Amino acid sequence: MLDLQRLRALHAVSVHGTVGAAAVALGYTPSAVSQQIAKLERETRTVLLEREGRGVRLTDEAHQLVATAVELLAIVERAETDLEERRGLPAGRLTVAAFPSAARGLLPPVLADLAKRHPALDARLTEVDPHLSVDLVAKGAVDLVVAHDWDIAPLPAPAGVEQALIGDDLCDLLVPADHPFASRTAVRRAELGGQRWVCQPPGRVCHDWLLRTLRSVGHEPDIVHTAEENPTLVALVAAGLGVALIPRLGRGPLPPNVAEVPLDPLPVRHLYALWREGASRRPAIAETVRSLQAHWPGVSDR
Repeated sequence: MLDLQRLRALHAVSVHGTVGAAAVALGYTPSAVSQQIAKLERETRTVLLEREGRGVRLTDEAHQLVATAVELLAIVERAETDLEERRGLPAGRLTVAAFPSAARGLLPPVLADLAKRHPALDARLTEVDPHLSVDLVAKGAVDLVVAHDWDIAPLPAPAGVEQALIGDDLCDLLVPADHPFASRTAVRRAELGGQRWVCQPPGRVCHDWLLRTLRSVGHEPDIVHTAEENPTLVALVAAGLGVALIPRLGRGPLPPNVAEVPLDPLPVRHLYALWREGASRRPAIAETVRSLQAHWPGVSDR
């Protein structure tokens, strides 16, 4: 008989693309995931993974098994949801994926609150870029996602995925303290031409938003430095190397040589919790969404 945990490991590799990323998502070591798949290969007498450069490629037979795994995991999820619903209390493992600033600025008190009030619930956080996280919840790789969109780039929710608004995160223009904008009470978007920008790398939501925002007012941004983390971007601004548009959530205190200037209109990104329709009845999902919404006031608005 096919072992469910081994199928889960193969499914995770198909979703995340590598053995290492699958291991992080499952909470295993890469060698443990490799062992699970090796055992599955022996049991099925089938090659499931083939080396491709530094990564792996799923064979056609592996893709067939993944399709079966999706069906079986959905059945298991429904069974677990039924049991949890009958008990009426959040319980079991809940995997949560969130983008970096939400993982830093919102999730710690939420997870602490859930652990204190619901000791039978084992909530586990993974930091994931929002471009990827929505697809992960749709494929069943995680139970709940905290993602965001921008006012000019709405977040598409795939079929079979439900969502609830958590709150609105505000974004400010950060400039060196000696910058001409530093003493302004507000700056219009049309005035942003000719600036040197520090920003997240291409492919990130904030990078795409900056391009769309400036192009919408006729400016092509000159992005001179890129970095993954907002604290690094703030440090680059503090060094006088450019200006940045950075949301307030998880940003932390600004150094004295960085000025915060509101834009007119103020950029807003919307935070959502997303989960699969099949898990809507699960008390753990409902309670986590409530906790996210309860902890939001005061996180960004000020």
